[in-house]
Amino acid sequence: MKSFEERVVDTLVGDGLLRVEQVTEVQELQKKQGGRLLKLFREKGLVTELDLMVSIGKCLRTPPVTLSKLHVPAEVLELVPKEMSQTYQMVAVSRLGQKLFVAMADPLNILALSNLRRALPNLKIVPLITNEKAVTDFLTNVNSRVNVGIDEILKNADSADVVEVSEEKVEEINLDQLMEGSEEAPVIKLVNLILIQAIKEFASDIHLEPFEKQMRLRYRIDGQLYNMPAPPKTMQSVITSRIKIMAGLDVAERRMPQDGRFRIKLAGREVDLRISILPTVFGEKVVMRVLDKSSLNLTLENLGLPLSEQEKFTQAIDAPHGMMLISGPTGSGKTTTLYVVLNSLNTEDINIITIEDPVEYQVTGVNQMQVKPEIGLTFASGLRSILRQDPDVVMVGEIRDSETADIAVKAALTGHLVLSTLHTNDAPGAVGRLIDMGIEPFLVSSSVLLACAQRLVRKLCPHCKEVFQVPPEAIRRWGMKAEDVADNVFYRGRGCSRCKNTGYRGRAAILELMPITNAIKEQILRNAGAQVLKEIAIREGMKTLRMAGLEKAKEGLTALDEVFRMAGTEA
Repeated sequence: MKSFEERVVDTLVGDGLLRVEQVTEVQELQKKQGGRLLKLFREKGLVTELDLMVSIGKCLRTPPVTLSKLHVPAEVLELVPKEMSQTYQMVAVSRLGQKLFVAMADPLNILALSNLRRALPNLKIVPLITNEKAVTDFLTNVNSRVNVGIDEILKNADSADVVEVSEEKVEEINLDQLMEGSEEAPVIKLVNLILIQAIKEFASDIHLEPFEKQMRLRYRIDGQLYNMPAPPKTMQSVITSRIKIMAGLDVAERRMPQDGRFRIKLAGREVDLRISILPTVFGEKVVMRVLDKSSLNLTLENLGLPLSEQEKFTQAIDAPHGMMLISGPTGSGKTTTLYVVLNSLNTEDINIITIEDPVEYQVTGVNQMQVKPEIGLTFASGLRSILRQDPDVVMVGEIRDSETADIAVKAALTGHLVLSTLHTNDAPGAVGRLIDMGIEPFLVSSSVLLACAQRLVRKLCPHCKEVFQVPPEAIRRWGMKAEDVADNVFYRGRGCSRCKNTGYRGRAAILELMPITNAIKEQILRNAGAQVLKEIAIREGMKTLRMAGLEKAKEGLTALDEVFRMAGTEA
């Protein structure tokens, strides 16, 4: 009778994730050096943790779970003792009656299950499978030092504490000074702590979400949401009120959405926070977008573009008039790149005006306007007024409709440099989107200087980055070509305490730049499709998002799976 590991190997072979000769090779290696067979496959990079998790789940008839996507109530999490969770890599994720569902990195660990059943004799333990990295990451988040701060703040909390509305409306709050005082109300300390921790973790967004019996606090770090220890449900209203006061919003209004912003200073850093409050069934959900002004110090040189690509960018920016378009999905860093361009143009002899929704960063020397549709101030109406203000450079936050597109194109043709964004998948698609909006092809070919597509990829943690050779199966699965893996030397993040065991730390942009050359102009006039424009641009030297991402992966900046996650597998 086959052992469990052999059954898992058979499943991997049956699913096409391993070849028979690879199995034989690793079995011979096991005979020489010992160790667990499945672990050897993983160490050699022949299978991923996800492949292994799914195959083990099939053999055990146990469903795999993704811990990062789960919200586990505190009362369920606390059923498994902390020491046992860390020792046996297990996490309680759900309770249904007398059944307790426990995610385990090793559901075959009989000792772990036996000890847990002894500790919880009245519950039936149902093991689920996950991977070790997911458990470690989950426990790291749970045991975050925020928890310590919250405990200290709540220790002396008094239910009579209230937030005074009349005296608190300030535009700028210095957290360094606020934290020095030892006599502050617990709610003020708690909100400050949430903000400070988010900034220290380089979070881009803070989510405070109300549910029936608890609150949930999450930070978005490098594009991924992570659970953090949440404040108690009893403090929900006062926390929301405190945030409203800091943003100058109406504390009494709880039925309608509200938007605001405020600025904080921490350890010499100046950070803007954009606040969105949304009424839900169980209270008001608060999302705070963290806009760190240090990102505005980026230059075209440190955007990470190769020298040849920098030259294309610079030529478009130095043009006396025309349009530069940056495309990509929400959260791909388009606006930040536009601000980098504005910074490079921001001199005393140039009049720069922007119209945005909303104004992300406030930049000295740039005249910024925010759209207000409720009073008729749209992108189109605002852009008409801007053109009467003698501008040299105009930035339109987004071209959303045909009227805005028409005005922006005509502005680019009449002596203005126009910068804007579109929601398309690639650079050639930006041209087609303008034509779809009713702009004549001859106007598009005459006005657009450069179309650019952008994505953000997570950077590998420099402290745990290691060399990685791509298995043949992955090469086929990702559709890579022979030239893509000529030397087959890539990198991956092992995971360490400095990156919370994710293997990643920070993000970088990958860009696809398509200058509108004479050859491309001819095809636009013929109303050619995006695929034709793409083929011509590649022949003229354009690097697609996938090509640019592969270069970053070969340099060791990011991992291959991250590139294909963001840029896709098609060239």
